Amino acid sequence: MNDGEGSAKNTVVRVRLGQGASASDVGALKAWLERERRLEALRNSGDLEIAEGPGSEEGPGSPMGAGLEIVLVLVGIVGPKIFDEVYEQAKSGVRAWRENRRSVERGEPPEVEVVPDGDAR
Repeated sequence: MNDGEGSAKNTVVRVRLGQGASASDVGALKAWLERERRLEALRNSGDLEIAEGPGSEEGPGSPMGAGLEIVLVLVGIVGPKIFDEVYEQAKSGVRAWRENRRSVERGEPPEVEVVPDGDAR
């Protein structure tokens, strides 16, 4: 029934942490995203799952197996508006987490890329 592009394909947002990221960075960023108001509401209603794991993509940004990622998965039928909200909230949450980490730990936080799964290359 769905012959449109967006909603059926765009149900996953990948948050990729680059070289230099530690397991504690992944856990801290995941916890931060889980507390973002809109993402938390979707999790509580069962419409969003947030999981961490090894990166799914090897490339120039993640040499030597450094790629770690957090995956935000929208469950069920999702319209483009909800997906866009999750994508924007994830980007905003990552920016806030990087600024917070910069203020509480020495050195620069790892680079983080937020990509819709359908746009991953």
